[in-house]
Amino acid sequence: MHEYSLVQGLFDEVAAQAAARGATAVRKVTVGLGELAGVDPELFATAFMTFRPASPYPDAELSLRLVEAVWVCAGCAAPFQRGAVLRCQACGAPGRLAAGDELILERIEMEVPEPHALRPESTERAHTGD
Repeated sequence: MHEYSLVQGLFDEVAAQAAARGATAVRKVTVGLGELAGVDPELFATAFMTFRPASPYPDAELSLRLVEAVWVCAGCAAPFQRGAVLRCQACGAPGRLAAGDELILERIEMEVPEPHALRPESTERAHTGD
């Protein structure tokens, strides 16, 4: 079940991105998961729920966007019908996978302090010219 190590890596990346932005909370994590990525969506979601309570963001929600496999001709970019032979009828070139093997952290919805709250107090004072 490599889904557990993938989710641990996901939480590590979410924590790094949230820390870089000074986030106080992460509300939702959206992941694009290709049907040929070799990852079981149910096991991935279960792993997320397992790691979530011990993470810095125990209230984070997981949104999985499932990506269908798309094959195109490597020569002329003509699309292939699902289930078709992966050899182009027009030019004879082999097919190549254009989408469907990805596992991508697409979006993190987080709460961050207002920009003025991140500035040191000294930069907020007006310059009086004294």
